[in-house]
Order: sequence, then C-alpha cells, then structure tokens
Amino acid sequence: MIIAIDGPAASGKGTLARRVAGAMDYAYLDTGLLYRATGAKVLALGLDPSDEDVAVGVAEKLGANDLDGQELRSEEVGNAASKVAAIPKVRAVLLAFQRNLASSPPDGKRGAVLDGRDIGTVVCPDAPIKFYLTASVEERANRRFKQLQEKNPAAIYERVLKELEERDARDSARDVAPLKMASDAIHIDTDRLNADAVFNAVMAHIRTHMGEND
Repeated sequence: MIIAIDGPAASGKGTLARRVAGAMDYAYLDTGLLYRATGAKVLALGLDPSDEDVAVGVAEKLGANDLDGQELRSEEVGNAASKVAAIPKVRAVLLAFQRNLASSPPDGKRGAVLDGRDIGTVVCPDAPIKFYLTASVEERANRRFKQLQEKNPAAIYERVLKELEERDARDSARDVAPLKMASDAIHIDTDRLNADAVFNAVMAHIRTHMGEND
C-alpha cells in the first residue's frame, strides 16, 4: 500500500504524513529531505545549487545518513532545495531512491507514506491513495513565520512570504515534475483546518478506501 501526499511548502503535508505513517505503522519518507540534503551539501561546498554538474554529483552520493539534521529545515536550505529540484538530472537520480522505498518498505512494513511535490503524478502515479493539500500563500507564510520565530525572533514575515511565493513559482513552472495535483487525488484545503481536523479527514478517507478493498 502506498499513500501519496503532495502539496506546496508549508501546507501541512509533512506533519500529516508522519501522523498517518505512525497510525498505519507504515514506512515514511519526506521526499523533500532528499532535495534539501542535496541543496545543503552544495551550500556547504560553497557552490551554486543551480549548477547542474555540482548538484548531480552531490545527489549521486547521497545516503540515508544525510537526511538527518536540523539545518535541513532552514529557509536557506529550502530555497537551495527548490533550485536543485528544478534540475531534471537531479530528479532522475533521486527518483530511484523514492520508488525503491515505496515498493519495498524497510523493516517489514506493509506500506509506505511519501510526501512531496510530485508523488502522485511522477514518483508513484499508481498509488491507490493520493492527497493534495493546499492553503493560501499568506496562511502558509504565517505558519512558517511562527515556526521560525521560535528559533529566530528576528524573523520577518514579509521575507518569509516572498520566499514562499518564489518557491511556489519555481516548483510550479519547472519543466520536469512540476508541482500539481494528480487528477485522482483528494484535495484538502487546510486554510481553516487545524492539524487534527486534517488528520481525521484523511484517516476517514483511508479507512473508507481500505474497507472497499478488503
């Protein structure tokens, strides 16, 4: 069983995917971490995340141990991730990693939950259960701003909003695997829903689907 959860940055898909994976006892992969780890390594080298040769070289050497670390959650790394994710060869390198985990979940798990931008459209287009989370860019910026303020009181809302708008534009306009909703995905607008409400709605859909297929 594969559950695909897509959506733009700060739409709540990561929080949701982790909770669903825990509730179902499935493997979980935040596919964005693959791109964040690649972007972080490029930045650590003092190089340009938009440089295809550099980004591909880093992606080819990426390992599971590279997916840990709080620095991967920074806005700087997030922007670098968006740039390396726009490079077709980088996406091709990381696609096999994602599909392998989805088709052969580790630790004997019966299924996998993957969240990202293109899980339902490119990585696992045949996933039987797909969700697409959205929220207005203003609401997403507000959520991200509150998260950043906990670590950095000097965070500026306008800057967070501008960076999200730029990331949305890059992610939606890239030639390969752009951010978009799969035609068979269940759309959930999280603007006026808290995390518990979104989780409950999603689990209800999952139980209904699995009941129909028992």
